[in-house]
Amino acid sequence: MENAKKRISIIVPVYNEAPNLKDLMVSLRNVTGQLPSYEWQYVFVDDGSQDDSFLILKEESAGDPAIKVLSFSRNFGKEVAMTAGIESISDSSVIFMDADLQHPPELIHRMIQEWEGGAEIVATIRNSVQGQSLLRRIGSWAFYAMINRISNAHMVSKTTDFRLLDQKVVNVLKTFTEKSRLVRGLIDWMGFRKVFVEFEAPDRRMGKSSYSYRKLFSLALGSLSSFSLFPLRMVGYLGFLISSLSGVLLMYMMLNELFFHWTFFTPLAIFVVGNTFLVGLVLCGLGLLALYVGTIHTEVINRPLYIVRSRINYDD
Repeated sequence: MENAKKRISIIVPVYNEAPNLKDLMVSLRNVTGQLPSYEWQYVFVDDGSQDDSFLILKEESAGDPAIKVLSFSRNFGKEVAMTAGIESISDSSVIFMDADLQHPPELIHRMIQEWEGGAEIVATIRNSVQGQSLLRRIGSWAFYAMINRISNAHMVSKTTDFRLLDQKVVNVLKTFTEKSRLVRGLIDWMGFRKVFVEFEAPDRRMGKSSYSYRKLFSLALGSLSSFSLFPLRMVGYLGFLISSLSGVLLMYMMLNELFFHWTFFTPLAIFVVGNTFLVGLVLCGLGLLALYVGTIHTEVINRPLYIVRSRINYDD
């Protein structure tokens, strides 16, 4: 129908965000209420929360069919929760955002304007975060610098998961099958028309971030292996370099022992140094190969990406 409203689904991964959910609901309703020309639905994916997040979502959704809730059987991770959200909807554009109110709902107005202006992806750049540690800032800078240098997916530094995707982008994103994924990386890899909107992120109102340094490091490592073969190539380059240098050094030692006697090298010293280099190279190569083989193993066994314990306000 020509006059049918465009549907936009706001997808929010939730993990132990009970203190923030009601305030988020109020903010979202206020913002979307000012945009009545669109059909809005809110998809909350409870990623195995250990607090009262699911109970609050269940209570809020009881009187509002526009609020849809997926509840996982356990914690599967934010990237998987975002994936489950898009797989649960149809015929809809999408806005991804976090539940901690560090992604200001008021920015949705600007994102809609850019989208209606022709952008297929509206991504946000977080200029600063109140209370963010120096280590996180350095780690973020290092990750983007490395992945842009070694992969074919250009990712802009300081971008966030807070972004709007046109329906055509959502449909393509649904076709990706890899288990280890960085959703924003997949979106950037697609190459659709993109614009950026900058914002200043406030500090968390309540609770604490569920993304530990261990989880961030694991996500970064998985992303590097997903988007680039450079680490494996680097091992080959390193092996060639070490082999070349070792060959030159070995030739020098043999000439020295046979003809010149410039320097005295004991056989044990030669063996220990050479063996140390080779063992280090082998261990480095095995570690990187294990990373890639592990990713292949995860894909091949083809377990479900997530398990939904309960669905609220879905037809099935």
